[in-house]
Amino acid sequence: MLIAKTLRSSTFRAALIWIAGFGAIVVGLFVFVYWSTASYVLDRSDRAIDRDRGALLAVYAAGGRDELIAAINKQAGLHPDRGIYLLTDASFAPLAGNRRKWPAALSGEAGRANFDATESGSATTDRSLVRAAFDTLPDGSHLLVGREVTDLTQFVRKIYLALALVLVLIFVLAIAAAVSVTRRTVGRIESVNATSRAIMQSGLGERVPLCGSHDEWDQLAENLNSMLDRIGVLMGEVKQATDNVAHDLRTPLTRMRGRLESANSRPRDAAADQVLITDTMADLDDVLRMFSALTRISQIETTTQTSGFRPVDLVEIGESVADLYDAAAEEKKVDLQVIGQKPMLITGDRDLLFDALANLVDNAIKHGREAGKVVVRLDRCDDGAVISVADNGPGIPLDEHQHVFRRFYRLERSRCTPGNGLGLSLVAAVARLHEARVELSDNAPGLKVEMRLPSV
Repeated sequence: MLIAKTLRSSTFRAALIWIAGFGAIVVGLFVFVYWSTASYVLDRSDRAIDRDRGALLAVYAAGGRDELIAAINKQAGLHPDRGIYLLTDASFAPLAGNRRKWPAALSGEAGRANFDATESGSATTDRSLVRAAFDTLPDGSHLLVGREVTDLTQFVRKIYLALALVLVLIFVLAIAAAVSVTRRTVGRIESVNATSRAIMQSGLGERVPLCGSHDEWDQLAENLNSMLDRIGVLMGEVKQATDNVAHDLRTPLTRMRGRLESANSRPRDAAADQVLITDTMADLDDVLRMFSALTRISQIETTTQTSGFRPVDLVEIGESVADLYDAAAEEKKVDLQVIGQKPMLITGDRDLLFDALANLVDNAIKHGREAGKVVVRLDRCDDGAVISVADNGPGIPLDEHQHVFRRFYRLERSRCTPGNGLGLSLVAAVARLHEARVELSDNAPGLKVEMRLPSV
């Protein structure tokens, strides 16, 4: 089954295409080597032939056929292994030279051609290639001057043999490499597919196995496993958020139903009914505030446009938030201070920054110490600005810092105190939209929350 998938895979087809391309390059290289070498050998032979031919034609022009016969015999005697010389009469009967008869492959009045030396009447039985130039002289006789180029023939044979061996070797090795690489690729992909099918059937507990090679496939598997871990965490958070929503809704709805059931079983009393209506509306307001906060966070998280950002004064926003929570701070005898020098301009959404800072101040007042102190500090930094809200209350344990920005997360597990655990989630959403960082630290005592905003 794996072999069938290997042969059908696009990786295998791509490998075959690259193999064909590489083979074509190798063939082209051999053709170039052959052409270059053959051209060099033939050119060198032609130059030597032309020298001898020119010298013999000069002898003929000066002394006639007899002088030419003597020169050819002398030249053939001096270089029996290097040159091929033949002079025939008009009927191609040999007159001088080291070849017995005129080669049948040479026809016409003059020219240049290659022929097999065994056809020229040579005493040797070895087949060799001859490069020759021939002319018809004024008296009708025929002159042939040539050079053996047997080395070229042997070289061509070796080129053909090497080309055949190289092509076979390339084909075998390439097919083996293509099958091996493709099988490995298909195997790793099938491993991912098998894990995906297992996850679809049984849940997020499965993970893509690692081979320990630390290659790109292991990196992909690690990334997929990290993604599955993250999805598992998010699913857990969704479940926890759903449980918290159900709990937070059950309490006010149970109270409302109890009041209505009690009112339904007793005679009408205007004063009592008014109290019931007022309390029921207060519970409904709590429910609506929770859904409004959820909607607000979702809107912020799904917004990627920053075209509405404008220069805003952080100190002015801080003072407006302090004015809004002045009464709440006074009720708990909390000293609420805003420290910052106007103007402190930053590019952002004023309403969202106001909401984020308001939630931080609300949490600091609500969870800080009675008759304590809350300080809102707005400072410049090298790459932007910093908004910090510090109180001197009990603070948050260090191991809880990474959890408090989750929706509906509350340190008080019984969830009996007022609140819905969405304030810091909204702060985190606003920070992400503004590409800001939110950091929690110990204020010794108390908690300090910083939002670091970039300059742009």
